[in-house]
Amino acid sequence: MSKIAFVFPGQGAQYIGMSKEISEISQAAGRILDDATEALGFDIRNMIFESDEETLKITENTQPAILAASIACAQPLLEAGISADYTGGLSLGEYAAHVISGSMAFKDAIKIVRKRGKYMQEAVPLGKGTMAAILGLSREDVLETCKMASVKGVVEPANFNCPGQIVIAGEVDAINEAIRIASGKGAKRAMLLNVSAPFHCSLLKPAGEKLSKELENIEVNRMSIPVVTNVTGKIIESETDIKDLLVRQVSTSVLWEDCVRSLIEKGADTFIEIGPGKVLSGFIKKIDKGVRILNVEDKASLDNTMAVLKG
Repeated sequence: MSKIAFVFPGQGAQYIGMSKEISEISQAAGRILDDATEALGFDIRNMIFESDEETLKITENTQPAILAASIACAQPLLEAGISADYTGGLSLGEYAAHVISGSMAFKDAIKIVRKRGKYMQEAVPLGKGTMAAILGLSREDVLETCKMASVKGVVEPANFNCPGQIVIAGEVDAINEAIRIASGKGAKRAMLLNVSAPFHCSLLKPAGEKLSKELENIEVNRMSIPVVTNVTGKIIESETDIKDLLVRQVSTSVLWEDCVRSLIEKGADTFIEIGPGKVLSGFIKKIDKGVRILNVEDKASLDNTMAVLKG
């Protein structure tokens, strides 16, 4: 029997106007944006629909904006009785997965991710850290590249997105050295990313420590839908693990390829990317061409997804 996985994007997927069409055709989606505004104390609709790319790119704005847009985009599916057998998300997207699972209340999640964004940005002084994408090398080659480049400072794998696409993070000199080494190893491309901090590496541990204190005030509920976690690439076994996993996620590698493979092993054959963009859809296609991939971010994609699922 066909099983559905809802998956949610991470930072970088944002754009002005995300979720606008969905919020106009779904009252439930509109209420999500109202709830976000109430929880945060500012008009998130205005930020998402009317502000500018620079404002939206500030990490403590980006994270709640993407979470709100993603949960809003999920509402028409839920209203139509389409539910997930499994759920997961890339980095920030894991919070959306917990909201959909029922393990975390939306208002709690949106407040937490705003602080998460702030702490992640503050953990490393601007200009000290960066990230780079390495295309066309194996995991082993990238790990060896990081080990060799570490003579110049901290450099670690940050995202295992899909075969042949791995992101590294760390200190600027070490990242530049890793780019040089990766190119010498035959990488198709090794390039710096336009990011404001070196996410998902050990330099972010101070952010995780601050996040841990915030999570102490949040109630975690039973997961009604199993959630796959970036930290292990496996389904979370117990609700008691959730807070620790979210803390560790900030400063450890995002095992997205492993997450997708775990969901496929569990029988997921339809993946619906919910929220801005289709980055995860591209990754999933490279991980397994045999699964069905849909997305919901606007009216056209919603209509297509509904037609396919009902067909």
